[in-house]
Amino acid sequence: MKFLDLAKVHIRSGGGGAGCVSFRREKFVEFGGPDGGDGGHGGSVWAEAVEGLNTLIDYRYQQHFFAKSGQPGMGSQKTGKSADDVILKVPLGTEIMDEDQETVIADLVNPGDRVLLAEGGNGGWGNLRFKSSTNRAPARANPGQDGVERTIWLRLKLIADAGLVGLPNAGKSTFLAAVSNARPKIADYPFTTLVPNLGVVAVDGHEFVMADIPGLIEGASEGRGLGTQFLAHVERCKVLLHLVDGTSQTITKDYRTIVTELEAYSDILGDKPRILALNKTDAMDAKQIADRRRALEKASGGAVHVISGVSGKGLTEVLRALYATINPPEAKVVESQPWQP
Repeated sequence: MKFLDLAKVHIRSGGGGAGCVSFRREKFVEFGGPDGGDGGHGGSVWAEAVEGLNTLIDYRYQQHFFAKSGQPGMGSQKTGKSADDVILKVPLGTEIMDEDQETVIADLVNPGDRVLLAEGGNGGWGNLRFKSSTNRAPARANPGQDGVERTIWLRLKLIADAGLVGLPNAGKSTFLAAVSNARPKIADYPFTTLVPNLGVVAVDGHEFVMADIPGLIEGASEGRGLGTQFLAHVERCKVLLHLVDGTSQTITKDYRTIVTELEAYSDILGDKPRILALNKTDAMDAKQIADRRRALEKASGGAVHVISGVSGKGLTEVLRALYATINPPEAKVVESQPWQP
């Protein structure tokens, strides 16, 4: 299934049915009076978050969703049939935006979340509604209310507990394949990952979801490479794992490039907890590992994990650190003992 995380959709709710002008005419009924029924309600357009979907590819091949109009009223006080609603089923984590792509209408995160996008028009009143003590035979009825037509954007932001960030070829896909059952494309050239990948990671009997996004380059926050297209997928993560290629000759510059782009993209990503790891240490000797780890610690001002996605070195420790950030241990409350003489 092809991955698609942005789709433009045209929707329109149904108009209400017109009211009916009718008079009761039956044999042996001298005073029939008005009996025109109301029009039916037009169909509305809803969006609903459902489980089992992870792409918006369905909305590439069908962009128009129009609800039907309600049926007009009829004589003998018969109300027109209301039209059925149209429901757009979207993956969990879908943002619904207005046509300007800036105004967020709704953010559907939990299964069953629904939002009304376009309400159907009310049906018009029949002439029976206008009967009064002074107007015994009204000859007018209301037309149905028009439906609402609008254009919206659907934007999918994957829901994951942890996200992998780093330059192209930093070993993110290899890391994800080593710690989960995900099988992303792995090759020895940059930008092998073109779409986000999700994997379920298990450590010490606990599980969490990790997302791997395509590599970032300098200027990603401004649209270079695949940056802005996929940075949104790590906005929902509780923690980011920043992988730095240990075989690079410019590891501190590589580190600062990613940090700069995350902070430039949004304050949300800039303030998100990050865990730093020096990757590909299977291709380095002990002196190189010590020197480059020291350089990264100086540049980041924090701890640096030494890992290798190929050999499995340090993977368990970094997964434990990720899980501790995702689910921090609850602080133990120490009950004070009553004072005794």
